Amino acid sequence: MGDQQILIIGAPGAGKGTQSKRLAEEYGLEHVTTGDALRENKDVETEHGTPREYMEAGELVPDELVNEIVKEALESADGYVLDGYPRNESQVEYLEGITELDVVLHLEVGEETLVDRLTGRRVDPETGDNYHVEFDMPDDEEIRERLEQRDDDTEETVRERLRVFEENTKPVIENYEDHEGYVRIDGEQSPDEVWDDIREAVNERTA
Repeated sequence: MGDQQILIIGAPGAGKGTQSKRLAEEYGLEHVTTGDALRENKDVETEHGTPREYMEAGELVPDELVNEIVKEALESADGYVLDGYPRNESQVEYLEGITELDVVLHLEVGEETLVDRLTGRRVDPETGDNYHVEFDMPDDEEIRERLEQRDDDTEETVRERLRVFEENTKPVIENYEDHEGYVRIDGEQSPDEVWDDIREAVNERTA
């Protein structure tokens, strides 16, 4: 296992999930996402209740509960790539109090590119596999015909998601711009080019 402690930040559609998986495989790290951590610990009892109570009610899990779950996930990992947290300034402060980051990777992608990526996504309702109308369509005609667009991938919904991300997460990104391990990555490149830049940045800062 590696012991690098890496944060990856960027808007929906920036490629965080893809690159986080490559980081986890390359360096032997735990891939920690808030969604996975909450699902894996949905029945953990805390003074704020359990994640399951909020998730089943369709409500946002409060920061205090998310913080506890993330802390538990990070403490059980020798090294990690953290994806999807922190989402606001209070979570930034909490994270600074429980761990020290080696590298902060900021995947920068323009809004129109993000809209194209997200609105072009299609899902196979039978397998759950994701595809894209421009970059990654299945060869099987039967699969192509049954692909669907998710409700949250329409242009109107995507632009609202990006607006909310910008509003909530811009202060998070600004906070990390002064971190000695902060690196801007051009997320509009091909996935392999993005990966080359990420690997170079991590190797430079954790050698």
